[in-house]
Amino acid sequence: MSEYTHVEHGFGPVWDAESRLLILGSMPSPKSREASFYYMHPRNRFWPVMEAVFADASGSGSASSPHTIGKSEMTDSAGDTPESRRAFVLRHHFALWDVIASCDITGASDSSIRNAMPNDLTPILRAAPITRIFTTGAKSAQLYRKLIEPRLTEAGIAIPMTPLPSTSPANASMRLDDLVAVYRKAMRPALSDLS
Repeated sequence: MSEYTHVEHGFGPVWDAESRLLILGSMPSPKSREASFYYMHPRNRFWPVMEAVFADASGSGSASSPHTIGKSEMTDSAGDTPESRRAFVLRHHFALWDVIASCDITGASDSSIRNAMPNDLTPILRAAPITRIFTTGAKSAQLYRKLIEPRLTEAGIAIPMTPLPSTSPANASMRLDDLVAVYRKAMRPALSDLS
């Protein structure tokens, strides 16, 4: 049996006063914690999905074509460094954070998470005009509903949350094109508010 490790999130959210959407994962992977930034495992598909979704939102890609996800067709790349990805997030007016501030976990396995302590989303949600929250993966949605939603309700904050599938390589049942289609459909109403 694999050993549990107690982990702290280790780095803060990415957002500014123009952030309109908030995307929440569960807990950063070991690769992400090492880089102190989100979705840094090279096989995680989060950044290719975001490039495709936001290229469509800005009109530089065709929403009906499943082939808008090729790197050569992207006009706005997130790059592969924390700095370039942070700039991409802010340029497209979304925010990134995670549901969990600390937990016990085995490797990067969401299903092993226990003793989770939530992040306090209230400061961001009060300071930025966020209209929609998205969670990536079943565990982040489950823990959001259990640990965060009741606190937001008590604070008088009512922002809709939409659960989305994990972009982790562990979610092998979904191809990149499938993820792009699901994220695009879920985020399109919120993205139209940004135009």
